[in-house]
Amino acid sequence: MSLCVLNSRGREGIEAPAVTVEVHLAGGLPALSIVGLPEPAVRESKDRVRGALLNSHFRFPAGRVTINLAPADLPKEGGRFDLPIALGVLGASDQLKRAPLDRLELLGELALSGSLRPVAGVLPVALAAREAGRALILPRANAEEAALVSDLAIHPAEHLLEVCEHINGAAPLPPFARRDPAPSSAAEYPDLAEVRGQEQAKRALEITAAGGHSLLFLGPPGTGKSMLANRLPGILPTMTESEALETAAVRSVSGREPFEPRAWRRRPFRAPHHTASAVALVGGGSNPRPGEISLAHQGILFLDEFPEFDRRVLEVLREPLESGHIHISRAARQAEFPARFQLVAAMNPCPCGYLGDAGARCGCTAEQVARYRARISGPLLDRIDLHVEVPRVDVDRLGAPVAEGVETSDQVRMRVERARERQLQRAGKPNQLLTPSEIDRTCSLEETGRRLMNQALQQLGLSARAYHRVLKVARTIADLVGDRRIETAHLSEAIGYRRLDRANPTP
Repeated sequence: MSLCVLNSRGREGIEAPAVTVEVHLAGGLPALSIVGLPEPAVRESKDRVRGALLNSHFRFPAGRVTINLAPADLPKEGGRFDLPIALGVLGASDQLKRAPLDRLELLGELALSGSLRPVAGVLPVALAAREAGRALILPRANAEEAALVSDLAIHPAEHLLEVCEHINGAAPLPPFARRDPAPSSAAEYPDLAEVRGQEQAKRALEITAAGGHSLLFLGPPGTGKSMLANRLPGILPTMTESEALETAAVRSVSGREPFEPRAWRRRPFRAPHHTASAVALVGGGSNPRPGEISLAHQGILFLDEFPEFDRRVLEVLREPLESGHIHISRAARQAEFPARFQLVAAMNPCPCGYLGDAGARCGCTAEQVARYRARISGPLLDRIDLHVEVPRVDVDRLGAPVAEGVETSDQVRMRVERARERQLQRAGKPNQLLTPSEIDRTCSLEETGRRLMNQALQQLGLSARAYHRVLKVARTIADLVGDRRIETAHLSEAIGYRRLDRANPTP
C-alpha cells in the first residue's frame, strides 16, 4: 500500500481554490477510480492518464488505484487534473520521487502521447500559487499567461517525461524567462480627431472617460454614434496592474479567446449584437461562465440599437450597474464574477430613426415613438448618467479637411488622466463609484447650486438616484478644469445631460 499527495487548483468563478490530489495504491484486482465530485471530463482522465503513462514507457500499477480530489464538495471539471493524477500514480508506484511534490503546484491536460495541452483559467491559478508560496508546473502554451504574475517560479513543460525528469532531478526545467509585454498605445485605437463636428458628443465622451460614467447617444442613423463609442477606449486612463490582472483573469476563465500578451493592459470593448440573450450578457450555464458584462470589466460595454434588445435582457443590467458584480446561481454551482463596466448605448429617436432630423421626414406617430422608447424601462434609463443627442453633420463639414486645432485622443486622454488622478487622491476611486456619504462630502453645493438642483428636480422629475448621478457628473466636470468646488456652470452642464428624463420620467 502506498499514498502520494500532490497540489493542484480547481476553478470557481475567477477564483482558483486549492485541490489536493491523493493517489492511493493498494492490492487487489486492477482498477482505477476517481472520487471527489468529478465531472465527466475528469472521470475520463483515467483513460488519458493510462495511455500517456504507457506511451511514455512507464509501468502502470497492477493493483487498485483510488484517486481522491479534495475537497469532496467542490465540483471538478476539465482536463486540468491529468498531470497531477499521472504524477500521483507514478509517485504511489515508486517510479517518481515524492519529496519535491510538496513545493509544487501542477496543472495540465495530457494527450495520449504524454504531451501537455493548455488549459483555461491559468491566471487565477498563478495568483493563488504565488500566495501559497509554491512553484508552478504547467503546459508551455500557458506560460506567457502565468508569467503576468510576478514573483512566481514558473516551469513550463511540453511532455510528461520532462516533468518527471525535473522532479527526479535528472534534468531540471529552466524557469520561464519573462518578457514584459509592450504596453498598449493610443495608436492602437481609432483617433477622436477623425470625428467631424459632434463637439457636444465629444465633450460627453471626455466626461464619461474621466469619471467612469455611463452614456447614452440618441440620434438618427449615420450620425456617428458607433464611431464615437469606438473612440472611447483611446481616451480612457491606462489600467493599473491590479485592474489589468483582474480583467485578464476573467478572460482566462472564460476560455473564449486565446491569450494575447500585448492586449493584457488594454481596456476591453465588448459590443454584443442586439439578439444576445440574457445568459450571453450576464453569463451562466451549468458550469457558470462569465458573460459580456464581465468580459467588459474595467472597460466598455457598447450596446448599439439599444431598444432592439429584448427588454428582459436589458433589465439584467440594472443590478451590476449598481453593484459592479454579478452572482450566478445554478442548482449545483454558484459563481460570482466582477462586472465593473462602463455602459455606452446608442439608439435612434424613433422606429424610423428620423424624428427631429431636419434633412428627412419622420412618418412615426406619437404613439409609435412612445412605444419605441418605452422598450427601455425608466429604472434602467435612470441609471445612465449622460444622455446626449447626436445630430446630423452638414455635408460641407464631412468633406472638409481636418481643421487645425482639432484635439486628438492623446490630448483628450491627458486631461482625462489628470482629472482621474484628482479623483483618486480625493476619494481613492472614480466619481461614478462615490457612495452617498462621499457625495455629501465631496459634491457640496453653494446656495445658487442648491436652488438650481431643486428646480431641476421639479421640472425633470429626477429620482434620488438621478439626483446623485447629476452631482457626480458635475464633480467630474469640475475635476476636468481643476476646480475644487462645483460651480453653477458645472452643475448646469450636468443637468443638461439628463434631458431624456423629461421625455421618459422614472416611475
